[in-house]
Amino acid sequence: MTVLERQESGCDAGEKAAPCRWRRLASRVPALIGLVLLVAAVFVIQKELKTLSLAEIRHALGAISPEALLAGAGCTFLSYFILSFYDRLACLHIGAKQSFLRTAFAAFCSYVLSHNLGCSAISGAAVRFRLYRNWGVSAGGIAQIIAFCSTTYLLGALALIGGVLLLEPAHIPLIDHLPHVLLRVGGAAAWLAVLGYLAVSIRYRQLRIWRYTLEVPRFPVAIAQVFVSAADMAATALIAYVLLPPTVAIGFDAFLAIYIAAYTAGLVASVPGGLGVFDGAMLLALGPYMPTPQILGVILTFRLFYYIIPLVLAGTMFAAHELFLRGDAAWARRRGAGVAGALPRRPSQVVRESEADFSVTVATGIVAGTGILLVFYAVAVPAPLVGSSFMHLLLQMAEFLLCLTGVMLVGVAAGLAQRVTAAWRSALLLLGLAIPLILLRQGALVIPLGLMFVMFLIAPFRACYYRKARLFSEPMSPTLVAPVSLWIVSLASVGLFALRHHLGHAWWRSLIYDAHTSVVRWALGISALFGIIAIVQMLRRSHILVRPWNGESETLYRNLAHALDELGPRRPSGLLLNDNGRAGIPFFRTGQFIIGVGDPAGAELDCIAAIWRLRDLALEEGRHPVFIRVGQALLGVYHDIGMTLCPNGPGETGAVCCLAQDLQDVRAVLGSEHRRLKRMLNSQSFLAVKARSGQTH
Repeated sequence: MTVLERQESGCDAGEKAAPCRWRRLASRVPALIGLVLLVAAVFVIQKELKTLSLAEIRHALGAISPEALLAGAGCTFLSYFILSFYDRLACLHIGAKQSFLRTAFAAFCSYVLSHNLGCSAISGAAVRFRLYRNWGVSAGGIAQIIAFCSTTYLLGALALIGGVLLLEPAHIPLIDHLPHVLLRVGGAAAWLAVLGYLAVSIRYRQLRIWRYTLEVPRFPVAIAQVFVSAADMAATALIAYVLLPPTVAIGFDAFLAIYIAAYTAGLVASVPGGLGVFDGAMLLALGPYMPTPQILGVILTFRLFYYIIPLVLAGTMFAAHELFLRGDAAWARRRGAGVAGALPRRPSQVVRESEADFSVTVATGIVAGTGILLVFYAVAVPAPLVGSSFMHLLLQMAEFLLCLTGVMLVGVAAGLAQRVTAAWRSALLLLGLAIPLILLRQGALVIPLGLMFVMFLIAPFRACYYRKARLFSEPMSPTLVAPVSLWIVSLASVGLFALRHHLGHAWWRSLIYDAHTSVVRWALGISALFGIIAIVQMLRRSHILVRPWNGESETLYRNLAHALDELGPRRPSGLLLNDNGRAGIPFFRTGQFIIGVGDPAGAELDCIAAIWRLRDLALEEGRHPVFIRVGQALLGVYHDIGMTLCPNGPGETGAVCCLAQDLQDVRAVLGSEHRRLKRMLNSQSFLAVKARSGQTH
């Protein structure tokens, strides 16, 4: 069977294959840098904490004065208040008429959730799309808001980083040993970039870069972007600065340099909350100024103020917003608002357009963050003391398996982001496995409860994960075999080292903490890196199966259950199959749409996957999906991907499912298609009659 595999990067075959491979490799560089930073952070934290006790950390937390805590809370409020102006300026720029309360709510929820979920470019965008779409802002307008907010943050970061490099180059971790002249040149370049942006805003309203046309804000808005972002970042650094002990001799300018370097490292790593990377950089940079327990006390309190408390507030507010929308949707259905054209479109009717994307984004961030937390818990928190050698050995094995589970969850999160079914199942399995391991280790009850809560968040959204993993659908390739083999070899090498050196029943703790096993710790870090890469490769989504429409494809389609007897006058462009080839739907392309003809044929579960795959194909080609001649059986699936049902399509198209904002365009396209085909058929009939008439004469 011939399968046309679509190139996801949009490249053609042949001479463009090599550039496409280079682009794909370049797109993975940020993830690789993030993994390297995370592994380095693990070693920095492990080195700093190996002689530290929990009692010392508790003492350091207790030493923070009430006045400092009150000042930290005030700085947190100031930081999030300034941050609310990101979205306010964005709405002013694009002309979206939204109240300040709405824009502040959107900014607060999107930034808090993106801070805690990681991958801020993805998670923050999902939250904004979810909110602004419900408030009537178009998809193009939301994209401009997201781009504007990202640009605003970048401008503030360049302004502050430029100032730090010019004024305080000696206080930046890791690069403070470089020549200060070179660092000052970098600072001057950052300031020139900001000044260049301001100069462009004076002269131009639009700027064309390559094939993209960018809307340039007015000069007052551009100035406000720089000041708002810089003030937000300075206020955030001030939260941690006011928590420092009064005996620490460090000025705010030097501390700001340290904070920006640590925060940037956490942002580049794209881990939830910069967990581990931010902390490791702060430990490394503040080490000369204060003891480790005090640094950890400041970091933990900062995380409480800036991450945990806002997360609880934002989560509660966002959940209330979701409940309101669902109540509104139920009320709309009772009044018959589900029928297109019956009543004005309510905000709740766009909820499902972003629900699947949003739930997948949340699941990805939470699972990745949970995996990182499990690794740190297994490495940093000591196991309880037990008298039995057997129990001690069992605890060491539980610690090792817990660390391994955390590493695997980080890899599984990448599969969740690609909506792979095996990743959804693996996430639930690994989270369930971690619960008895935590209990065996006598961990706090809140940890297994938290893991159960994460499972509760993921489990209901099974329908969002419909793609088959390449591991189960495609032949083994070197990109899969190599990391798996290296992972197994590295783990086996560590195990042989433990056996050869007779580390005994405390072998796992010895590998982590003993001085003579420093090389092995690097081996463990590299093994974790190979493990994440191996799991990501195993759980990558399979290619979309598209066959050209010919006699073989038509026969295959006719042999599937519930296939349509008549596909209509237009010949389909192709047949799209689900991952296992047991369900398919004919489709044709017209203008900006890919139109599926009828419900998919095949078993019900396979048909669901085929609907989602047609959506994927449309997204890859930059088109919108449409389904005509649909029945009642799979309407819930169409609703899950944001489709609106139009019971009476033009011509012989029957019931039509499409995105609500496309309804008028779809009607026009289908109507013109019907008229064109009707004219063509009439013309063919006329020629056939004329030919018969000529033969008669």
